[in-house]
Amino acid sequence: MGTIFTRIVQSEIPCYKVAEDDRFFAFLDINPVQQGHTLVIPKRETDYIFDLPPDEAGALFVFAQKVAKAIKQVVSCKRIGVAVIGLEVPHAHIHLVPLTHEGDLDFSKHRCSMTPEAFTELAKQIAHSFNTI
Repeated sequence: MGTIFTRIVQSEIPCYKVAEDDRFFAFLDINPVQQGHTLVIPKRETDYIFDLPPDEAGALFVFAQKVAKAIKQVVSCKRIGVAVIGLEVPHAHIHLVPLTHEGDLDFSKHRCSMTPEAFTELAKQIAHSFNTI
């Protein structure tokens, strides 16, 4: 059995998908630090982001850049912050978090609460924006 992220990619666990191509997948974090907090992952399960081959790591960040631009078009913020922590799930991933203040990227603070309907609508809007970039 793969990680929870692999199971999401394989549609064994539902998610609020915002983008996908043949190698990468992006979905809303269900415990977001800010509205629009998105996880970007390689579909190929690799525990540590710095264990990815250089070409795959570079392509992951290029994909994440496009996702970040889509988020920025939908969510009111000054910038999209990036965090690579990698302790919570043993599957390489990038956190993209809308920022208005530096403290918006604080993972120890209270998380946002959103309804399933709000998650669905936000994912739909970001996905639409991603597909037009």
